[in-house]
Amino acid sequence: MEITMWREILNPYELAVEELTCKFNHLIKEHHDKGYYSSIERVEGRVKKISSILDKCQKKDISINDVTTKIEDIAGIRIICQFVEDIERVVELLHKRSDIQVKQEKDYVKEPKESGYRSYHMIVWYTVETMDGPKRIMVEIQIRTVAMDFWASLEHKINYKFEGNAPQHIKEELIECSEMIANLDAKMLSLNEEILEIEAQQKAEKAARK
Repeated sequence: MEITMWREILNPYELAVEELTCKFNHLIKEHHDKGYYSSIERVEGRVKKISSILDKCQKKDISINDVTTKIEDIAGIRIICQFVEDIERVVELLHKRSDIQVKQEKDYVKEPKESGYRSYHMIVWYTVETMDGPKRIMVEIQIRTVAMDFWASLEHKINYKFEGNAPQHIKEELIECSEMIANLDAKMLSLNEEILEIEAQQKAEKAARK
């Protein structure tokens, strides 16, 4: 397929990533401007490389003509949260948005993959306006904590280095690290809740003294 054809295919996905990244970043700003806590810590986006798309086509036996209908993660958004409970809030927020329609969900937080991978995945429909009119495309949104994102980044590097066939002892250590990160997330959430309780108590005591 010629590069110009690939540009035509990928342009709407690039636009979708730009728009959604901008919208979610503005949502963070709105919360901060009003003095509210934002469940979204930061947002990242990417469009799958042509080589990665072709690799997936080969592995999944997908025709080039079916790329836009059978590959759901050409456009990807990653939403990073501080705490595990923030993930549920972001999922609820996404369900309420009028500019996206949820197509599919997979909760790898409650049910991690065998590798230890944890994250919440959503495939959504999103419409962009192009010079040829509106185009409805699929976008994958991954929602995870900072700790989960660190683990996933390391796993990705290891899989790339060993071409998906890492030594067994490394796989086992990754699973162990995943469990440690899950415990860390739970501990940090508990600590944050304790801090909020103390703050609320201090405010109540201060108000009572007035």
